[in-house]
Amino acid sequence: MANTLNESQNRNLKFISGLAAATVISLFLAYIYIDVLALLAVSILISLIFNPVVDFLEQNKIPRVVAVLSIFVLTGLLLFSLVSILLPKLVNQLETIANSLSDEAVNQSLAQFEQTLKTKFPFLASFDLSERISSFFNSTILGWINNLSNIVQGIFSFLAVIVIIPFMTFFILKDSKKLLHGIINFMPNKSFEVSYNVLTKIGFQLGRYVRGWILDATIVGILSGSGLALLGINNAISIGFIAGAGHLIPYFGPVIGGLPAIIISIIQFGDLSMLPSLLLMFTIIYTFDNGFIQPNIFSKSTDMHPLMIIILILVGSETLGVLGMLLAVPVATVIKTAVKEIYFGYKNYKIISL
Repeated sequence: MANTLNESQNRNLKFISGLAAATVISLFLAYIYIDVLALLAVSILISLIFNPVVDFLEQNKIPRVVAVLSIFVLTGLLLFSLVSILLPKLVNQLETIANSLSDEAVNQSLAQFEQTLKTKFPFLASFDLSERISSFFNSTILGWINNLSNIVQGIFSFLAVIVIIPFMTFFILKDSKKLLHGIINFMPNKSFEVSYNVLTKIGFQLGRYVRGWILDATIVGILSGSGLALLGINNAISIGFIAGAGHLIPYFGPVIGGLPAIIISIIQFGDLSMLPSLLLMFTIIYTFDNGFIQPNIFSKSTDMHPLMIIILILVGSETLGVLGMLLAVPVATVIKTAVKEIYFGYKNYKIISL
């Protein structure tokens, strides 16, 4: 009995030590090759979006490579059509926004805004509101806008976006089953079933999350752009696009989407007259999103506390900037699913005693 207990404890100790060592080594390598891993992570996420369609076509007697190529061609044509239709309008609106945010336009709007406030609130007459707002705007808002292109370029180089990511995505989609079997073949025989369950459940859960994530952001972007257009806000398409893109970052979407709309409305109308309508519109959209869209799209694909998600996003921001904010929740979902399935699998199959 004692020998059996000692053997079980030794086996547990070896497993835990090996898992800890593998985790430390993985984190060290991830830190060194963070840029390469980021490219790989984005490629995997994109492949998870299209993998169910590829599997469906393959089940209907279409060779997998033909299915992948067909999806790439159709997606390319769709993106080209959307870019051809929407890009000129988007660029024109962004140029309009940039011109409206020039120093002269901003100062005129601030002066008008200050006069309106002082008329309604006489106690502000001695307060240099314009100077304070202008200082904040120039140091914070304009600085953020001017650096936006650098942030976007910092996510990936043009070459990476155009060549490397599609290239990697193609081979991940084409050889996904071979890659899965290759990874499993490295595992000991006694860990085969556990490894297979871990990888398949990660793929299923992460794929469902990513597809829902993009669909949710698209819906919010369309609703925001439509609502802004109905309210008569200039550049509604661009602001709706920003709101949808910002919604990809959980819990920060309302701020990213609402702030540009409020700034443009102040510049457009010279006061806060549209603020109640904008707040009401975004409140309705995000209430509808949180109460109906997200529960139906995501179900319990992440099953994480909101505070944990916010912490993960902040850590991701410190690590990889905007890209880290986007990848934080998917990466955490992978880790959580892996730990949960490994714990269940090893306990269930008695590989270790827990």
